[in-house]
Amino acid sequence: MSSSHASIDHEQSDTGHNDTASIDDILPIGHIVLGHSTTSKKRLLEDLAGMFAGEGIDLNARTIFSKLIERENLGSTGIGAGVALPHGRIDGLSTTLAIFMSLTEPLDFDAADKQPVNLVFALLVPEHATDVHLNLLAQLAGLFREPDLRAALTASSSAEEIHALLTGSSSKNTDDAS
Repeated sequence: MSSSHASIDHEQSDTGHNDTASIDDILPIGHIVLGHSTTSKKRLLEDLAGMFAGEGIDLNARTIFSKLIERENLGSTGIGAGVALPHGRIDGLSTTLAIFMSLTEPLDFDAADKQPVNLVFALLVPEHATDVHLNLLAQLAGLFREPDLRAALTASSSAEEIHALLTGSSSKNTDDAS
């Protein structure tokens, strides 16, 4: 099943200003977009900015896009093996927001390994949340190093399955003992 969403559903729990955040805290199932179609890195960042702006936060898509581009200008957030982690620090944002996207067609993202990107995990973090930001990026980079996980994410046809893969939980949270 391949669907492209123009907006994302806001189901996020209140994570406040915690020093740590898990993927489960910041990525509700409604923030998982399957089969997104886009034509360029710039257009992808514009699409992400529009989705984030639709979250009811007091920021417009242009401001968010500027922050994402500002970070990309420091160096590509394409981390290799078909994965990109675009992110930006936003003044006035009170909680971390995330969107996961699979793309219909791999996209050139100027990654160091020159491989096109088909999996995108985007983050917006509060300006002051340096530790949260760095911890999440490290956690995500570690996850996406796993070839089996990347293959499973690419093959997945449901947001629930992707959420379970990224959070390490079963789809119904029946594995609470771990």
